Amino acid sequence: MTAERSQSIPITVLTGFLGSGKTTVLRHLGQGGVLNRTLVLVNEFGEVGLDHDLLSPIDDDTLVAVDSGCICCTIRADLVQALTEAPWRYARNGQRWFDQVIIETTGIADPAPILQTIIGDERVAEKYALASVLTVVDAMNAPQTLAQHPEAVRQVAVADRILLTKTDLLDASDRFQLASLQSTLGQLAPTAPISTVVSGAAQADWFFGTGLYSLEGKSADVQLWLQGEAEAAHPRSSDGLHAHEHVHDKNRHGRIEASCLTFDQPVDASLFESCLQMLMQFRGADLLRVKGIINVQNMDRPMVIHGVQHVFNPPELLPEWPSDDHRTRLVVIAQDLDHQEISACFAALGMHPAAQSLSPASPVADQ
Repeated sequence: MTAERSQSIPITVLTGFLGSGKTTVLRHLGQGGVLNRTLVLVNEFGEVGLDHDLLSPIDDDTLVAVDSGCICCTIRADLVQALTEAPWRYARNGQRWFDQVIIETTGIADPAPILQTIIGDERVAEKYALASVLTVVDAMNAPQTLAQHPEAVRQVAVADRILLTKTDLLDASDRFQLASLQSTLGQLAPTAPISTVVSGAAQADWFFGTGLYSLEGKSADVQLWLQGEAEAAHPRSSDGLHAHEHVHDKNRHGRIEASCLTFDQPVDASLFESCLQMLMQFRGADLLRVKGIINVQNMDRPMVIHGVQHVFNPPELLPEWPSDDHRTRLVVIAQDLDHQEISACFAALGMHPAAQSLSPASPVADQ
């Protein structure tokens, strides 16, 4: 490592498919007080962001939302701007306060353009260096996810450490599945150690104790993906000169869309649960992710719900509302999402959302 690079601010990319447990890992680090000098950039797929509220153990001025889309698509420019301006924009008493950066990607992010932006954009490379890529893998749903979603395969393949979550939820009959999954992960990322993580209990030195990110030992596919992203970001015109900066593929995520519902008044817990069950019956495996912060009638604390495909985690009560916004906010991410159908599930039981924000992975959503 050169002296110049040793002065660079290290960046760790935390990635993993929808519902794998990225936010839980960050919450654990925040509760442990190890992020005091870490700037955390959180990117969400959907117009209504919830992760900022769910990361309430982390100080507000430590978290920066990079929203309005997915950073592997058209808002890569926002990522560049956030990083290049961060030392002065988020300064404390006129001084840069953070020594390192964590970028939490959306669950459907293709990591290749993000890594290439950090490595290849001159404005970013002047100040930062890519330290590591941690990929969170859900042991319960990963076999199906890897088979159906190329983004999930890429997230694993670029990793230099894999955090395997939800192994504690597997029963004895699932042990063969776990062994098979570990073998698959080893084939996709042969040099990445696999660490089992329960309840988000990741170790801080996994994030910034590895020096610089290296392509050594990564598959040939990884190098081809990064090369392709570099060429896409800097296409050459017919005279051999670099043309204008490329606008990335707005349809990268195809059929995956997000629907964000907001309810102004406190909700009846049993009715809300019935609506979610109805939604699961209608959509089944297409229901990739459900998350929400819920204002329940006769409760002064918010309830947080998480669902991945057919599985809903037990509801969690936060110690207090993380902000002055006490509305119920629910985000549903699914394939071939029918937004009217989502609203109808709630309306059928007399619950009408005050607003619904639609975020298809399309040119309209990404503008």
